[in-house]
Amino acid sequence: MNPTRKRRLVFVLLLVLASGVATALVAMALQRNVAYLYTPAEVLRGEAGEHARFRLGGMVEKASFKRPTGSMDAHFRVTDGDAQLPVVYTGILPDLFREGQAVVATGRMENGVFVAENVLAKHDETYMPKEVADKMGMAHQKHDVQVPAAEAAP
Repeated sequence: MNPTRKRRLVFVLLLVLASGVATALVAMALQRNVAYLYTPAEVLRGEAGEHARFRLGGMVEKASFKRPTGSMDAHFRVTDGDAQLPVVYTGILPDLFREGQAVVATGRMENGVFVAENVLAKHDETYMPKEVADKMGMAHQKHDVQVPAAEAAP
């Protein structure tokens, strides 16, 4: 093989190697930032992974919200109709956060409790994130829950 051809071959191999490394780094960065949405029942079945970061979606269970006096720690349970999952969040909750409302929290499981880094509440009476609405709809069908016509309309 002549030197020019050898140099071109080495250049092409280095280019392919660099492209592979760049692709692997981008894939790793994206994987770290992906947060899948799970309901409490899916989390308790182990579908979310033990230490993975994910989003938890459902309704804040009535009479479950507790915040110790003088503390920024909020304790509440999120339910999907099948299961309840205790959640702890340190910080200021959204103004629209209340019991019986849809919520999506981002965080991870620690010792059987979902530790939320971020909590989002629905912004008005007609909105619910599509993923949460779909999963809650399946839970309603499973348990024969009658949904008022205003809530059922998209």
